[in-house]
Amino acid sequence: MVGYDPEAKCVSTVEAAAAGSASGFATRVLVSPLDVIKIRFQLQIEQLSSRHPGAKYHSILQAVRRIFQEEGLVAFWKGHVPAQFLSVGYGAVQFMAFESLTKLVHNVTSYSARDSFVHFVCGGLAACTATAAVQPVDTLRTRFAAQGEPKIYRNLRHAVVTMYQTEGPQTFYRGLTPTIIAIFPYAGLQFSFYNMLQQFSEWVVPAEGKKGGNVKNLVCGSCAGIISKTLTYPFDVFKKRLQVGGFEHARAAFGQVRTYRGLLDCIRQIMREEGPGGFFKGLSPSLLKAAVSTGLVFFWYELFCSLLCALKSTESTVRKEG
Repeated sequence: MVGYDPEAKCVSTVEAAAAGSASGFATRVLVSPLDVIKIRFQLQIEQLSSRHPGAKYHSILQAVRRIFQEEGLVAFWKGHVPAQFLSVGYGAVQFMAFESLTKLVHNVTSYSARDSFVHFVCGGLAACTATAAVQPVDTLRTRFAAQGEPKIYRNLRHAVVTMYQTEGPQTFYRGLTPTIIAIFPYAGLQFSFYNMLQQFSEWVVPAEGKKGGNVKNLVCGSCAGIISKTLTYPFDVFKKRLQVGGFEHARAAFGQVRTYRGLLDCIRQIMREEGPGGFFKGLSPSLLKAAVSTGLVFFWYELFCSLLCALKSTESTVRKEG
């Protein structure tokens, strides 16, 4: 049901946006702790190893224990409010754009809306559109997740006002270049691999019908998330490093800090000081998050779309009987 299906004209563009929003909201609540750990790993200059004396975080379990001991349980949902704005807004724009683009391709070109290549291109373009729309919220989310104690920003309003007054409006779009560069192939691969895996599962088990469909959506989405995240991960590291530029004073408690003049300078410094492994810091929690979040996003989206279709079908039947 992800993408335009000429044989099942059930979900409108507005309904796709609503289902995307609900999917993003439900998923964000569950994956926020993994996101906080991933961001902490990405921003750590020191190696993620217990053998490094200056490293604050060594592994996922060690990071969980340390964050819980030092900052409490609520720390795993730091930045959750802007993150929810991000998820809801991103989900709405992404799925609305994706449904519209696949429909457009089907109607004006010779390509099928169910083709994996079409899903790659439309998925990438939809994600770029959504990213540009929610980038300021993403920057706020990263700042909240990255700050330690005592907090620099008391709440969302304080963060917006302080960042605008001290760093200017351009600070809300820090890291947009690597984000756009990375999001097109990442999202494109997500949608195309999800489509291919769905088709493969139908070929392997053609008589499955609707039985186990929700589990299949979850598994296909998780696998698509792992593949796409691994292939595009370094750009996520670059984005996070650039987003906390001008915020170095709040990072002092976590170890060394660096200032980057731009994307290329960020790449050069990481390569020189941290080696190739620096490009994949936080990959473990990120892959775990990608598997869980992508699986849940497609799972919830398909589920909400199915519920909307069932509701419309019921209303149609009632009107006919009436």
